Amino acid sequence: MGDYDENTAFLGQTGPYFWTTFFLLNTVFVSTGFNGLYIVFVGAAPKHHCLIPDVNLTEQWRNAIVPFMVVDGEEVRSQCSRYRLDVVRNLSAEGFIPGKDVNLTNLEQERCLDGWNYSKEIYQSNIVTEWDLVCDNQWKVPFASSTLFVGYLVGSLISGQLSDRFGRKKVVFISLGAQCVSVLLQSFSHSWRMFCVMFLFVGASQISIYISAFVLGTELLSKTMRVLFTTLGAFLFYCIGYMTLPWIAYAIRDWRTLLAVLSTTAVVYIPLWWFIPESPRWLITQGRVEEAEAIIRDAARKNKVEAPPVIFKETGVRNPLCKFTMLDVLKSKNIRCITLMCLILWMAINIGYFGLSLNTSNLSGNPFMNCFLSAITEVPAYIVSTWLLKKCPRRVLLSSFLVIGGGVLLLIQFIPRTLQYVAVALEMTGKFGFTMAFSIVYIYTAEIYPTVLRNIGMGLCSSAARIGSITAPYVIYLGTYNKVLPYVVMGSLTIASSVVNVFLPESLNKALPETVEQMQECQGYFKSGKYNSKHGVWPKNAIPMNC
Repeated sequence: MGDYDENTAFLGQTGPYFWTTFFLLNTVFVSTGFNGLYIVFVGAAPKHHCLIPDVNLTEQWRNAIVPFMVVDGEEVRSQCSRYRLDVVRNLSAEGFIPGKDVNLTNLEQERCLDGWNYSKEIYQSNIVTEWDLVCDNQWKVPFASSTLFVGYLVGSLISGQLSDRFGRKKVVFISLGAQCVSVLLQSFSHSWRMFCVMFLFVGASQISIYISAFVLGTELLSKTMRVLFTTLGAFLFYCIGYMTLPWIAYAIRDWRTLLAVLSTTAVVYIPLWWFIPESPRWLITQGRVEEAEAIIRDAARKNKVEAPPVIFKETGVRNPLCKFTMLDVLKSKNIRCITLMCLILWMAINIGYFGLSLNTSNLSGNPFMNCFLSAITEVPAYIVSTWLLKKCPRRVLLSSFLVIGGGVLLLIQFIPRTLQYVAVALEMTGKFGFTMAFSIVYIYTAEIYPTVLRNIGMGLCSSAARIGSITAPYVIYLGTYNKVLPYVVMGSLTIASSVVNVFLPESLNKALPETVEQMQECQGYFKSGKYNSKHGVWPKNAIPMNC
């Protein structure tokens, strides 16, 4: 087949068909927004202390049986221990008064053998209160969160192959159905293990929706609409779902009901099956040219333009490109160097982005409002990054926002407890910086790799991103030992990655490299020869990649 964009140029760059497809596909991303981070509320730990069984104790001893301890300079009731119940019961029966007749610090303590009392001020129930995921079992919450991101990793690896074989449209809607069923089954979980297993399927189906819908949009839309879709549309509609989540969670405080309601929202996407077409590009690769032409003619009718008698003309067989594998990334020192730096960047950015997203329930103030603020800070970040990418050097831009994101996190530890709102504002500033870096690194990485290795390179970076997101819940878990520790870890990693980024080649106003020989070298390691961005060629005397 000839060039697809040339063959379909008669459709124009905009029109009813393109705008309708643009908005319908973007609505799919809303579901990924509010189904991705409900663990923020479902896995939040409310205030709790040891449950005191209904035994014969005086009111004074019932109030004193849970010891007080100092946490971050504040005196609070112990969450994981109590004074031995048999000893307290005997002292109560003998008429001793705690603190007056008995020095409480000398009493022996024991674990919460009868369970816990949980505050219902914010959450009526969630997985923490239902399965007692506190104290010795507190590690199970970050583990549950990480299973979502393991699902992301699995889905990233298989969704591309499935959409290449069965079609983009089918995978999008099958994944929507799988997400609906997974979340619904998760709401009926009878154990923490079942919750984790279903969360893995939720993650796999969710990333499959995102990737397949993203690819379908890039293949259906015109060049002009494609840029708007990939740089702004998908991200903003994801934010709409993310911003909707805290309000749904605020209205529904029971976790099982919340998940059931979120799962049923997939029903609204059923009618879209009849309005979103399959990718004509994919149909052509499968030899189904007539079906592809039917879709284009329908698009022409909606755009009120006349289609030519024959849309896709045979042009002869192209010479097949050499097939490259993941091993080709390791053959050259330069590509190894660039790939390693990209992997570090993607991992650090994802740890910071998802770490801050998951940490909203631990901040001071209303957790629902904190989650909403965390989501809304992404909107200006995506808009500003789209505008800046048109004019600014990628390396300087990415390093700047990494320094902003990591720097403000390192400042949080110096904010006094009396100025918690300042700490929240700094965290939101950090989230803005990470979101900017998140959107920039996608385009930057794609511009660095040559066409023959671009898909492989992006796949490796995406896998590194998944590893970073799997790690993020455990970074937040460090806050159980010291509240500022997660900020120190995330801030330090981000600042370090900004230094690594300085050594990557600049790609602004450079022609996209097509072959391995055209790929730029690491900064500071040029031997000879410069890539001619105007003509897209390297001089004959250029020494191959050497970093």
